[in-house]
This record gives sequence, C-alpha cells and structure tokens, in this order.
Amino acid sequence: MDSIVLCGFMGSGKTVVGKELAKIMGCKFIDTDELIEQEQGVAIKAIFATRGEDYFRDLEHDICKRIADMKNCVISTGGGAMTFQRNVDALKGKSNIVFLDASFTVICDRIGDSTSRPLFQDKEKARALYDERKSKYSTAADYIINGDMSARKTALEIAQIFK
Repeated sequence: MDSIVLCGFMGSGKTVVGKELAKIMGCKFIDTDELIEQEQGVAIKAIFATRGEDYFRDLEHDICKRIADMKNCVISTGGGAMTFQRNVDALKGKSNIVFLDASFTVICDRIGDSTSRPLFQDKEKARALYDERKSKYSTAADYIINGDMSARKTALEIAQIFK
C-alpha cells in the first residue's frame, strides 16, 4: 500500500488520527515534526528561534523527499509542510494525501491556550493563517475528510477509503 500522508492546520488531529489510523491499518506511524526533532536533537521551536524558518523548511523538505517512497505507513506532516509546492511535488503520486479539514472553532477548542503553539498566541493571526492555508491543503489533497469528528471516527472513515 502507498503511504497515507495526513495534512491540515495545527490542531486538526493529524498526530492523534494518524496514530489511530496506523493501529487500524496495521502499519507504522511517522510524524515528520518528530523526525526533525530527533535528527536535530532540539525542539522545532528552538530550530525556528536559532536557525530561522527557512532552515526549518529545508529540513522539512528533506524529510518529505525521504518519506515519499515509503510504503505501508501513516505519516503526519507539520501544519505548514503541504503549503509548500516542493513538498506536495515530492509526495504527490507516491502517497495518498488526506486533508483533515477541521473547522477553526474546533481547532481553537482543541488547542485552547497552549503556549507550545507559537503561531496560535494571536487568534486573529492564527485565523488569517488558517484561511490562507486551507485552499493549499485542499489543492494538495487526494482526499478531504471532515476533521471535526473524534479521532477514532476520523481514522475509521479514512481506513474505509483504503481497505
């Protein structure tokens, strides 16, 4: 089976749904942000702070190229990964890209006042970023799934597509 790549805004459920989907499908779960943190030995927040976004995006692109040919995996991408055409190009046609389309209201409920999400400290800016990215996720995706459901229900719905 070609891998299933989950994309969507922060808080859309990519990691939680991804882990659940991997269990259901009996395959490996990979989180691209976790891979970057493991390989760099520091948190993404620290990479942004010390090396900048461009450096992080290059690391992210390298990961996308490496995971492109993987089979039988469920892969959760970072919130910005699939907003860059070079990452979409690396994965398109080699994996199944699924956009978890969660509403901004549900995302706000899930994230709350989390300090671990620097891009979410200003809700107005977060909303503008959400609006900007949504069409990019839709364009990148092979499948669009309602991300407002529970993680289990979302994972089961995705699994139905690929069984």
